[in-house]
Amino acid sequence: MKCATHPDVETELACARCGKPICPRCLVYTPVGARCRDCAQLRRLPTYQIPITYILRGTGAAGAAGAAIGGLWGLLVRQGSGGYGFFVFFLALGIGYGVGEAVSRATNRKRGAALQGAAAAGVVLAYLVRNLVAGSGLIPNNDFYGYILVGIAIIVAIGRLR
Repeated sequence: MKCATHPDVETELACARCGKPICPRCLVYTPVGARCRDCAQLRRLPTYQIPITYILRGTGAAGAAGAAIGGLWGLLVRQGSGGYGFFVFFLALGIGYGVGEAVSRATNRKRGAALQGAAAAGVVLAYLVRNLVAGSGLIPNNDFYGYILVGIAIIVAIGRLR
């Protein structure tokens, strides 16, 4: 037999549903046997199918969570807890998880690159709001721990939406 898609390839394989000859490049393994691409009906998981309304909801949740967490963070810094030390890692985990979880809940636990970008933007917004509330300007010059915290929080927030 010749493959239906690649007529120059000889094969002894056939689709388990329609019987169309398929070569190893064309076959798709399914729980019920080898099938052609038409019969396999490959679709993305519903968790990763993100309509525009969910992207907007996720972006709104990231903005709200980022502003709220950044305001709280700025108030804590203003009250004299400015030196972070090792605490920066735990603070970053909390900020990243908080923003990521807010986006996840607002989008009914959907996941994907667009929502990961929204969560990362929410973490950056939290950092900017923290700087404004603490009175240190939008982007302070020597904020080494703040930059580390933002980087770790972005990684955690993105990981929450993978």
